Amino acid sequence: MLLHGKNFLIRFFIVIALFFTSLDCFAAQLEYDVVIAGAGAGGITAAIQAARIGATVLVVEESSWIGGQMTAAGVTTMDDISDQKSGIYLEFTRAIEKFYQERNKSPNMGYFGARTISFEPKVGEMKLYELVEKVRKSGAKLDIMLRTRIKSVELDGVKITGIKTETDEIKSKVLIDATEYGDIIPMAGAPYRAGNSVSPLVNPEAMIQDITWTAVIKHYPRGVPEHLKAKSYLVNYREEHKRNYSRYLTTGGGDNPWKLPVNFVTHNAYRAIPDSSVPGFYDGRKENWRKITKTGLNFANDYPGRIGWDKGRSGLPVKYLDEAELRRIVNRRALIKTLNYIYYIQHELNGAGSNWSVADDEYYSDEALDLISDMAPPEWHEIIRRMPVIPYVRESRRILGDNTLTSEALLKNSLSYRDGKTNLEFADAIAIGRYNIDLHNSGEPADMETSLGENAASIEINRPRANFQVPLNILIPVELDGFIAAEKNLSMSRLAAGALRLQPICMMTGQAAGALAAVAARENISPRSVPAIKIQWELLKEGVCLSLAKFRDVPQGHKYNAAVQLALLHKLLAPLSYPHNPSYNKSGSDNRTLGIPLVKGPPLGTFGIDRPISEKDRKQLLSKVPQGFRLPKKATRGEALDIIVKAIVNSRP
Repeated sequence: MLLHGKNFLIRFFIVIALFFTSLDCFAAQLEYDVVIAGAGAGGITAAIQAARIGATVLVVEESSWIGGQMTAAGVTTMDDISDQKSGIYLEFTRAIEKFYQERNKSPNMGYFGARTISFEPKVGEMKLYELVEKVRKSGAKLDIMLRTRIKSVELDGVKITGIKTETDEIKSKVLIDATEYGDIIPMAGAPYRAGNSVSPLVNPEAMIQDITWTAVIKHYPRGVPEHLKAKSYLVNYREEHKRNYSRYLTTGGGDNPWKLPVNFVTHNAYRAIPDSSVPGFYDGRKENWRKITKTGLNFANDYPGRIGWDKGRSGLPVKYLDEAELRRIVNRRALIKTLNYIYYIQHELNGAGSNWSVADDEYYSDEALDLISDMAPPEWHEIIRRMPVIPYVRESRRILGDNTLTSEALLKNSLSYRDGKTNLEFADAIAIGRYNIDLHNSGEPADMETSLGENAASIEINRPRANFQVPLNILIPVELDGFIAAEKNLSMSRLAAGALRLQPICMMTGQAAGALAAVAARENISPRSVPAIKIQWELLKEGVCLSLAKFRDVPQGHKYNAAVQLALLHKLLAPLSYPHNPSYNKSGSDNRTLGIPLVKGPPLGTFGIDRPISEKDRKQLLSKVPQGFRLPKKATRGEALDIIVKAIVNSRP
C-alpha cells in the first residue's frame, strides 16, 4: 500500500527513530573479552599478547598514537641496562634493528654510547602497528579506538563488567588500566597509592616525580626552514628557563657527560636517535658524536625541575593526577619549557645550535597546539604541531594489591644466587628487568613511604644489584574482580616504581597483564583465581625469560628451557649446581657499608638435564601432582620435569 500525507510522514519518522535506536542498541552491545585503557608501552603489548592467546581485545587510547612514553611522548632511547631482552619486547627491538640495518644505520645510539637501542618515534609506532597487524592476520580480533576517552567504569558489585566512552557502552570480562596516569583506578573504585598517601585519604599535596614534555630535534644542513625558526621566546624564558638550561648546556661546556654543563655535541649524544633521512653508518660511540643529526630533548627540561613547585618543593603535587585543570596547567608549562629550550639552542649557543630545530618528519598534529594555542604566537604554531602529543609522565597512581613490591624486596630478589645457592626468586615472576631506583625530584625524606620501610637513604641502599623479577600478584588489586593494572600502575612503592617505570619493563609487565586477562576471560574466572604457573607457561611459550638462573646445559631455546625455569621458580626440582648471578655488575656495587660480598664462582650453573632421574627426584616431582600419576621408568631429569610441568599447567584452576 502506498503511503500518503500525514501517514507517510508519521511512518517515516518512526522508521528513522527505530533506525537510530537500533544504532544505540548496537553501541550498547559492543562486547570484548578484554578492554585495555591506554595504548602505551604496557597497554599495546598487553593487547598483542591477549589477542595471541585468543581473546577478543579492544584498546581505548586518548591520544592519536600508540606506544605511549616510548613513541607518543618521544622517549625513544630505551632505558634498558638488563642485557636481557625477551618476549614481545625482544620482537619489537629486533624489528627496530632490522629496519635500520636495511638502511645501513645503527639503532645503537643514546646514553653517550652504543649499548642500548633507540629509534625514531614514527619508526617505533610503525613497528608496533606491524605487530598488531600480524596478530590480526592470524584471525584474532584486536581493535583500537584512538582519540577516545573512557567516561566511566561499569560494575556489578565488586566485579567490573565494562566501560562507557562518550559514544559507546562496551562490555568486557576483564579491564586493564594501562593509562599513563592510572586514571581508570579511581573510576573503578580500586584502592590506590598516590605519592606517599593511600586512598581514600589521598593527600593532594604529597609529591610525585617531575614530568617532561620532550621534543625530537634534528640538524638542517641548509639552515632551519623559516616556519621552524623560534623567532621569539615565550613566557618565563628570561626570568627562569634560560638560567636553568645554562646549568646543563653551554657553548663552553665540556665533553664529560657526568660533569655539567656540557657542550652541544655531548648534549646530543645523551638521547641520540638514528636519522633515517640521512645516509651514513655510525653508532653512539664518542668518536661519532659529531655525526649525530637527530636527538631527543629530555635533559634540561624536567618540569618543574630545579625551581620546584609551590614554595620550592621538589617534584609535583599528587593533585596533578586528580585535578583535570591543574593537569592542563602543568602540561602547558612543561610544553612551554621545552619550546623555550629550542629557542635557547637556536639563539644562545654562539651558532652551535642555529641549524637545529624540531624534526619535521616525526609528529604532525594539533594535539599539543590545542593545549597552548592561546599562549604561543602564530610563528610558533608549526613548531608546536611537530611536538610529541603527550608528556612523559614518570609517576602515576598505583593500585593497592595483596602484595606491595618494595625497594627492599627488589634488592633481595636481585641478590639471588650470588653465593651460588640461595634462591630468592619470586615464585610468581612474570618479567625480568634492570634499572636503578630513579626519581626525578620528590626524593626528599618527607616524600618517602615510611609505612613501607622506605626513606631517602633507601634510594641508594636498596638499589638493585643485578636483574630483578616482577611478581604477578602486584598486577591485581584487592577487593575488585575483573581488573588488572599495567604500565606504571602496579602495586608497588614509589621507590620500586622508580625502577619499574621504564619502557622495557612496562612492555614486559604489559605482556603478562595481557596473558593474565586472556586466560581469566577464557576460563571465565577472576584474574586473582588464575594460578601463576598458567600465566608463566603462556609467557614462556612466547619466549619470555622468567628465572634469574642460567645453566650451561639448558641454553635459551632448549626444549626443556621452559620447564627448567618453572622448576626454579616453584622449587619443583633442584639443579646439580646453581650459578653465580651472571647479570651482576661488579662496578661500584660492593662495599663494606652494605656488607655485600663479591660474586665469585661460575656465572652458569649445571641443571643435569640429561641425567637419569633419581628415585629421590622422582618422588619429589610426583608429590606435585595428584596421587596415581606416573612417570616413565627410564626418564631423564628433563623428560620427567617436562611431563610434571605440563600436568600442573593443564590442570584446572
